[in-house]
Amino acid sequence: MTQPRGGALAGIKVIDASSLIAAPLASTFLADFGADVIKLEHPRGGDSLRNHGRQKDGEPLWWKYLGRNKRCITLYLGHPRGQEVFRQLVRDADVVLENYRPGTMERWGLGYDALCQLNPALVMARVTGFGQQGPWAGRVAFGSLAEAMSGFAYRNGYPDQPPVLPPFGLADTVTGIITAFAIMTALWARQATGLGQQVDLAMIESLLPLLEPQILEYDQLGTIMERIGNTSTMNAPRNAYRTSDGRYVAISCSTQSTAERMMLLAGRPDLVEEPWYAAAHERAAHAAVIDQAIGDWVGKLTLEDVLRACEEAGAPAGAIQSVAEVVEHPQYQALRSVACVDDPKLGPVRMPNVQFRLSRTPGSVRWTGPSLGAHNAEVYGALGLSATELQELRELGVI
Repeated sequence: MTQPRGGALAGIKVIDASSLIAAPLASTFLADFGADVIKLEHPRGGDSLRNHGRQKDGEPLWWKYLGRNKRCITLYLGHPRGQEVFRQLVRDADVVLENYRPGTMERWGLGYDALCQLNPALVMARVTGFGQQGPWAGRVAFGSLAEAMSGFAYRNGYPDQPPVLPPFGLADTVTGIITAFAIMTALWARQATGLGQQVDLAMIESLLPLLEPQILEYDQLGTIMERIGNTSTMNAPRNAYRTSDGRYVAISCSTQSTAERMMLLAGRPDLVEEPWYAAAHERAAHAAVIDQAIGDWVGKLTLEDVLRACEEAGAPAGAIQSVAEVVEHPQYQALRSVACVDDPKLGPVRMPNVQFRLSRTPGSVRWTGPSLGAHNAEVYGALGLSATELQELRELGVI
């Protein structure tokens, strides 16, 4: 049996029929705060995430993270019996989450129109690369396409080098965050109407809010933002600077007072006296001069010396850290940003903790991603399926 649930979302039942990263991350966020997430996987092989990324002793580490706090069952939706079982699961569910290509769930008789006939209060969140409609709706997509098409890669990198895609699932992660928010918005609306609704999320839209008002600036000014490396078009200083011991420190001063303190710390009061230093956009226009001054100062000091001097002067600075430094950093430790939980195969494992702290109904990491079909007996038993029926479904390849 799974551990008892509590938290802000206790009582919310989520049927997660999605795979890989973006949509499953949304259900992870919900499960962290007590939602009962029932994760559906194909009986043969399970979620593709089980074979994604690195493993230890044959155990998939990505799965241990994104499968956490969920009850995992196997169910093949392409079989009519699997569709019958799915409808049973949905009858008292609050949320269904899926990321099949548009039209797939409808072909199985499991589209929103059909499911809301069974359960009018159901919220159905549908995550795809290009949305449920439009000329590209049926195309295959992964996060890298969203990072490319949204304008992110076009702006990411240095002006004299090719565009840079992120080395991690940026669009997937942001889509997961937005999906969790969208689901909670729909559940809040249901409190007033008693009715659920369909939620349509396209990954190619997920990064648009992160890229500042680039569309508005293009519309009103005809401006196309280009790659500018670590600098900013809006402010300076803002860059990564190399210390004498070969480390890098990020310095970013977004207010006039911090910008002045930083330059005084660097030993260049003459620049503070320049007329252009009093305006953020003017400082950005003179970023090369500012970067040279700060770079010269930083380059003579160790990372520890730079951080200490900036802290004493009230100038914002932070080390560019590896993951090894992240997990040992005293501030992350004080926030308990890294959770440690026992895994039946790997023993104690560390992973990112819940994403925010609630004072009355906190979330928690209670267990890691379970083995394939670990909760079949528990979930299907609650539906009233007998041992004979379950064996029949196994023989048909449905579970």
